Amino acid sequence: MSYRVPSQASPHRKEEIFVSPESAEKSWVGKALPRKEENRLLRGRGKFADDIKLRDMAYLRFVRSPYAHARIINIDTSAAEALAGVVCALTGKEIVPQTQPFIEIGPDSKVRDYPLAVSKVRYQGEPVVAVVAESASIADDAAELVQVEYESLEPLLDAEHALEDKSILHEEAGTNKIWNGIFEYGDVEKPFQDAASVVHIDRLHFHRFSSTPLENNVVIGEWNHKDDHIYYSCNNSFPSFAIQFLSAHLNVHIDRIRVQTSDIGGSFGIKITNYPQMAVVALASKKAGGRPIKWVETRSEHMTSSAHGNERTFRDTSVALDKNGVITAITSRHIDDCGAYPRYEPLGCVIWSQVFPGVYRFKNARIDFSQTVTNKCPVGPNRGYSRMQHLWFLERVIDICAHELGIPADEMRLRNYIRPEEFPYTTPNGCVYDSGNYPRMLDLGKQLIGWDEWKKKQTEARKQGRLIGIGIGTTLDSGTNNFGQSQIVNPDAPFSGNSQGANCKLDIYGEVVVAVGSCPQGQGHETTAAQVVADVLNIPPDLITVRTGFDTERNVHTGFSGTYASQFAVSGLSAVHGAAQRLKAEMKRLAAFVLETKEDDIQFGLGTQGPELRAKSTGKSINYWGLANIVNVNSAVLPPEMHEITLNCRYIWRAPFKVPDKKRKYGNLTLTYASQLHIAVVEVDRETFIPTILDYVAVDDCGTVINPPIVEGQVYGATAHGIGAALLENCVYDAVGNMLTSTFSDYTPITAMNMPTIKYGHIQTPSPHSYSGAKGMGEGGAAPIHTISAALQDALFSNGIIIEDSFNNADSLFRALVVKEICQAEKLVMLERRAS
Repeated sequence: MSYRVPSQASPHRKEEIFVSPESAEKSWVGKALPRKEENRLLRGRGKFADDIKLRDMAYLRFVRSPYAHARIINIDTSAAEALAGVVCALTGKEIVPQTQPFIEIGPDSKVRDYPLAVSKVRYQGEPVVAVVAESASIADDAAELVQVEYESLEPLLDAEHALEDKSILHEEAGTNKIWNGIFEYGDVEKPFQDAASVVHIDRLHFHRFSSTPLENNVVIGEWNHKDDHIYYSCNNSFPSFAIQFLSAHLNVHIDRIRVQTSDIGGSFGIKITNYPQMAVVALASKKAGGRPIKWVETRSEHMTSSAHGNERTFRDTSVALDKNGVITAITSRHIDDCGAYPRYEPLGCVIWSQVFPGVYRFKNARIDFSQTVTNKCPVGPNRGYSRMQHLWFLERVIDICAHELGIPADEMRLRNYIRPEEFPYTTPNGCVYDSGNYPRMLDLGKQLIGWDEWKKKQTEARKQGRLIGIGIGTTLDSGTNNFGQSQIVNPDAPFSGNSQGANCKLDIYGEVVVAVGSCPQGQGHETTAAQVVADVLNIPPDLITVRTGFDTERNVHTGFSGTYASQFAVSGLSAVHGAAQRLKAEMKRLAAFVLETKEDDIQFGLGTQGPELRAKSTGKSINYWGLANIVNVNSAVLPPEMHEITLNCRYIWRAPFKVPDKKRKYGNLTLTYASQLHIAVVEVDRETFIPTILDYVAVDDCGTVINPPIVEGQVYGATAHGIGAALLENCVYDAVGNMLTSTFSDYTPITAMNMPTIKYGHIQTPSPHSYSGAKGMGEGGAAPIHTISAALQDALFSNGIIIEDSFNNADSLFRALVVKEICQAEKLVMLERRAS
């Protein structure tokens, strides 16, 4: 069948102005393009959750517990409800009859978790009452009028003590232990029998901190009584996860919950667990007759009760080494503190094993892993979730062993690194590292820092009594989870694999529109998605519109959609690429029909009328609007066999995972492994004990780079996070469970004033698991913590100091050095007394 070329298609040759694939740029992927988002965000035109104003909106404030552990004797909201402008108040006892306790991920869990405390409070800052008023200020005033009578109980603040079950936080559970499992691989006993050296480490501790995004949690909810639907606008970064919890908790079918996200001002994982507040907002709206209700978290609320990163203690570590200093086996006992409620836990009990051996080659290991509740803020995913703790532990092991054996830190790593020729490398627990070259990263890092020169300076400085250390930290950023790992902690968990969706269409006006279900918070998803589609269609990225943001009723999404776990470059862009390829195939088929030629004669490019498709053999062309016009408003000209063409193409990308072996705790738990190697030169002032970074290098490998400035920005941001965590940021509790660092006056996040100049280096070992070779790299924030601990260890080892904690500010270094000196002095006095 023939078809007359319409007016928007050109029968004339215009090769002189047609940009063909041969004459165009070879690839937009890899180019340093400005971020598409910047034009909107830098001009103050972003749309964040708190910018949303709805008709008849009311405002919610929480009354929070001043105690870490207490029984609730009585709650009186009468004075608050009598205040003019107050809409309603909501308590835990009102919530219980309407809801179910939140789903527990762990097996056979009996913890009954509600979004408002019912009979007990279990951490300082736990919500007890929600007050709704016509304005935020009235809600604040009303919250002050609520009277709550408590009976104080002794708090449980130490995870090791919690495991003894002498005091139970959740009486209905009967134990404080959330999960325990032994991860054992290889032959652990024989390497210790044959070892040339065995190093024992009694205790190491990874501290509790938070990534403190610029924008706190915000939730707007409306329980519409007309259609019995719940509508949310919020900044949750993993809404497909939250919806599942909310549906079960609120007894509402999941199809009746709509969640929308817009621009998000940072998350770093912390906002994944704001679903309890989402539940309260919905229930308050229901009580208020379906009015939309907004809750905006304050900074002190965020610090005390949003979510903290995992706190972990490592006990009784033994390391077997051969005569060359190569680690042959490790045994250790790990205790994880998940705070008062296991809201994303116990997933952290297995996620760390994605990087079981770190970047090292040992095959024999036994890790006894336990997790327990305490009277602290619940933990949640925090940049490098659960893995940063384990990787810090491994880097401490490497450095302590190196110092004990007298092997230089760089040489110790080279002897134990996984070798480049061993990739893809299968770890003891079955994870498959896709690609990497750690020795090359170390060599580049040493070049950038000026290793040999700094070693000379360090030697001279030590002669002068100065405490200068040089530290190396090598870490991994595992991206795109296999949710089958949840079955290792709970065999009945109905999750496995991973998937992401994207939609690519040519709209009625001939515009290319891409929709994804991600929730970007500064990662540049609009830019990188446009670059991928631009390569497929051979048009500039500026001609492509990308719609990010999760929306259960509009954007394509799967049960795993959101932004977390360093996965967009792999799963998200692979879905975008698949959708663009499908659109390209439909466009080519339709253009071949219109231009009366074969599909392989069609080429994509730019003409006088914008993006167009051209027949190479005849020079005839049709622009994008012409194609869209045919499908959308002139489809009667198409033969029946072409009615399936929609120019609106959806693609679901699925990771090639299998369900792990639950009994053996064995399987591939994630898809890609970006790597980071940092080197720091740190000096500790002998008088003030303040540590100062003298020089710093960051080298990363995230495979094929989609957009270099975006990657570099992620590296700088992650480095800032890590340096802040290592030297400045620590969630401190006193003996009765009061958080002492609930404001930025006490909890001091890093600023530009604290940041050293970063020397940046990059290598590329492409991943075979993403269409482009890219690896996710958004969670490299752990590397500075390892690196600074190593540098401090190097500076202080001659003083007999072992760095046993991940947080090391002037106060902790003072205690370490002075206590050591006091102990040494006391020993000398005792020896002198004995001698006399």
